[in-house]
Amino acid sequence: MYDIIIVGAGPAGLTSAIYGCRSMKKVLVLESSAYGGQIVNTLDIENYPVESHISGFDFADRLYNQAKELGAFFKFEEVIGLRDNVHEKEVLTSKNVYKAKTIILATGSKNRKLGLANEDRLIGKGLSYCATCDGAFYKNKCVAVQGGGNTALEDALYLSDICQTVYLIHRNGKFRAEASLVNKLSTKDNIKIIFNSVVTKLNAHDVLESIEVTSDNGSVQTICVDGLFVAIGRVPENKIFSDLIDLDDNGYIVADESCHTNVEGIFVAGDNRTKEVRQLVTATSDGAIAAVEAVKFINK
Repeated sequence: MYDIIIVGAGPAGLTSAIYGCRSMKKVLVLESSAYGGQIVNTLDIENYPVESHISGFDFADRLYNQAKELGAFFKFEEVIGLRDNVHEKEVLTSKNVYKAKTIILATGSKNRKLGLANEDRLIGKGLSYCATCDGAFYKNKCVAVQGGGNTALEDALYLSDICQTVYLIHRNGKFRAEASLVNKLSTKDNIKIIFNSVVTKLNAHDVLESIEVTSDNGSVQTICVDGLFVAIGRVPENKIFSDLIDLDDNGYIVADESCHTNVEGIFVAGDNRTKEVRQLVTATSDGAIAAVEAVKFINK
């Protein structure tokens, strides 16, 4: 029996583990793959208090080691369901069933796909969702980025230092990214911006050869690219909890700043809950709040 089981080992989940362990609770963190979440794909974090420059991997590594040193247990198993037995909770994985007094859901989100033919087949063959992971494969080549938020602009700026030409394609006429990132675009001569347009077709034989881009007025242009990086947002990973936990129309767990779900003793932290701002600092904040609330629930 654990005091707290945390599902997900991203910044929110790892922060919850730190706060839970500091409250002398027995904490288990379950993660299906590697710890760190999506932040490990960020080359340089510039907006987190105290650390003006740190890579996402180093940030996640420090969090993980801190939680482990405090006594958190880690098991890398895929969670497939939850059970609420009133006085105890159960977390079902592909290998085991774990019991706890409380649960914190910190599953984050996954990449949103374009929904085009050949998309899955071309992953790793010219199509990627992570510029910092795969950008080096396209040195001195021509690539495109679809998206208009912080991640898309960060990807385009990163790729501009590696690639010959970067097409930045956005469905609207104005970026929704931070002003500082938008301003940096003007310093890059090899970034070509295409507004009010989306990628509507992937042309390929064995690997991606070109993309079709359709504008709001219906005009279509074909652009020869060696790679396409998709950064059009993320989808919360909450579907397996939907029979127990209330989700909104977009699949996010319904919760306010207290991080309480509709089930007593089950809390949520990070990008998978309903919230206005999804940033690294708000994820760690959620992690701290959820753990504090879980400890209060246990002690009560």
